[in-house]
Amino acid sequence: MTMAWRDRTYAASMNVDDPDLWEKNAAWWQDGFTDGADPEYVEQIVPIAAELLKGTRRVLDVGAGEGQLARLAASQGSEVVATDITWEQIRVAAERGGGPHIVRNAAAALPFCDESFDGVLACLVFEHISDVDAAIAEVARVLEVGGRFVFMLNHPLLQTPNSGWIDDQMIDPPEQYWRVGDYLIEDETIEEVQQGVFIPFIHRPVSRYVNAMAENGLLVAGMIEPAPPPGFLARAAAYEAAATIPRLLVLDAVKWGP
Repeated sequence: MTMAWRDRTYAASMNVDDPDLWEKNAAWWQDGFTDGADPEYVEQIVPIAAELLKGTRRVLDVGAGEGQLARLAASQGSEVVATDITWEQIRVAAERGGGPHIVRNAAAALPFCDESFDGVLACLVFEHISDVDAAIAEVARVLEVGGRFVFMLNHPLLQTPNSGWIDDQMIDPPEQYWRVGDYLIEDETIEEVQQGVFIPFIHRPVSRYVNAMAENGLLVAGMIEPAPPPGFLARAAAYEAAATIPRLLVLDAVKWGP
């Protein structure tokens, strides 16, 4: 759920499917990444979502958290349903209002009829879902033919196990670069993103998502890999030298019919 500059401290003894992790850490997300608190959302994610969802009649926001992007879609005139598995996120989303209907549910078993929506949004959530095939199949099922799936991920290059920023002072001249780990290997980890805040992440290569989408009739019509925005670089000076490496991946997909 986050584009945070993480220190990649892992907690191997925890379970990535433990729902209590999300309940315990909901406030971290609500305080740090919504309603203008995070520059990557303000400068990058919100404008992209607004543009790609423009003109949709009925939108499902899967893994909506406290509803920031669901409220955005509603403000553009769409009828919006926001779903999340975490009670605390649902509670705060309902308090903040803004138009969406709020439903607590897992992404792999959506409680909606076939072809109920002409737009589905999933922002920074599928990299936290273990049953990715069922979740993508459910997106395709509830999306009408010709409907749009706006799929936003932490870029898998950044989620690759053992990737990270390297400052190599052992060579002359010194070099700084982003090291990419075992990109093709799927990997589940728990990361301490802030002291005492543990979040599950599942790395998959881009092809894993694209092929699962294609198998369910969701074909990529466009792909966006934006450079990190200025507001983020101002906060994370160490990343500036790697500013040509995208932190966000957006797949703009359309459901094809028979």
